[in-house]
Amino acid sequence: MSPRFLWLLAVTTTTCAAFQLPTTSTQLRQPQQQHGRHHDAAPLSMIRKSKKGSSKSKKRTSSGGGFGSSSSTSTATAATGTTTAGSPPAWASRFPFAGTVRPGAQTPQKIVVDESIVKPDYALDGRPKNARPMLPWVIEVKTEAEIEKMRAAGRLARKALDLAGRAVKPGVTTQEIDEIVHQCTIDAGAYPSPLNYHGFPCSCCTSVNEVICHGIPDDRPLQEGDIINLDITVYLNGFHGDCSEMFYVGNEADADDATKNLLQTTYDCWIKACNFVQPGNDYKDIGAIIEDHVEERGFTTVRNFCGHGIGSVFHTNPNILHYRNNEPNGRMAHGHTFTIEPMICEGSAKPLSWPDDWTATTVDGRRSAQFEHTLLVTSDGGVEALTGKTADSPLHFWERESEIHRGAWLGTSPAAKARMEEINAELLKQEEEPQPQQEQQ
Repeated sequence: MSPRFLWLLAVTTTTCAAFQLPTTSTQLRQPQQQHGRHHDAAPLSMIRKSKKGSSKSKKRTSSGGGFGSSSSTSTATAATGTTTAGSPPAWASRFPFAGTVRPGAQTPQKIVVDESIVKPDYALDGRPKNARPMLPWVIEVKTEAEIEKMRAAGRLARKALDLAGRAVKPGVTTQEIDEIVHQCTIDAGAYPSPLNYHGFPCSCCTSVNEVICHGIPDDRPLQEGDIINLDITVYLNGFHGDCSEMFYVGNEADADDATKNLLQTTYDCWIKACNFVQPGNDYKDIGAIIEDHVEERGFTTVRNFCGHGIGSVFHTNPNILHYRNNEPNGRMAHGHTFTIEPMICEGSAKPLSWPDDWTATTVDGRRSAQFEHTLLVTSDGGVEALTGKTADSPLHFWERESEIHRGAWLGTSPAAKARMEEINAELLKQEEEPQPQQEQQ
């Protein structure tokens, strides 16, 4: 029997989950207990399966909240939460954490009230309204006009990610980084997609060390030697652009071999998978490329969370599994837009979910790393990274030293290759130029 026929015989429902001071474009509401990871129509980058392979979901009731009514600002605050602002959550003193990262105090949740900003359908009540197609191989084909809007959203997501990445330093808190992302997005006339998505309390995800994904920004200062994933998504003129990247806290030259190995392996398996994308290839085959690469080097790939289709809807078909599988998730075609975002671990790839219902860490407390692009399958037989780097983007050692692709990776289409050659000529030149030495005192 074909995989599609077997899939139709199985009566299953897949439930997924993706995922300071008031500014001039938002107001604030108090932090609250969040329940966003397992519920109906949850985002596709977080899929939780039972031991038998079926999926489980946990429904939640959104706290709601409005955009506010202030005429002088476009950010609102509503004191509707149950967690005391300025203190860590009460459950933190009782929870058996796997590693060293602990939740800190969160600032009140922002609410975008600027009427000129196009907002996703969940911005008000936390509930996405657009259901994905029931059949996993049914994938939306974007029109040329929609692709141009996706490109614009991708460029803004890249800008916000680069800006946030430059702020990663010892002593900086993740909520300070969240504020940078939020303000950059709002200033560009866009909405930060994670904000209130199934109740998520912030404008980006900040996942430190053993946190696999969906870390909530708080007042914990980054420490020398930490690694952090910044996951940025923006909603611009009705379309989402989604990307994430790793950053080393401190001087990259000081990173130890274990850290370099984890980051390099994660980056290389991701680029290998991205290079595979072209019309006619099966989405299911992405996973084997990733799993084979990392297992040969002693790492594991997370199975509970996956990449996803993206467009006017934050998370939709296809599901992109980052491990060997035979799921009938469709075949690549021109106009498809989706993410590849493998989460690679030093030890166990099984997640431990915190009581905030968002943060997922490794069960053994060992570190995890992740990279992500929004990708477009092009008509000329290749792929384009809609969230690719620009000539102003920083390069990291895993890009300079990669055996898969040296320099920034922008895709395999002729247009992407031409732009990549031009940008890398500048970026790699900057990296190779000797830095002026400081005069001895």
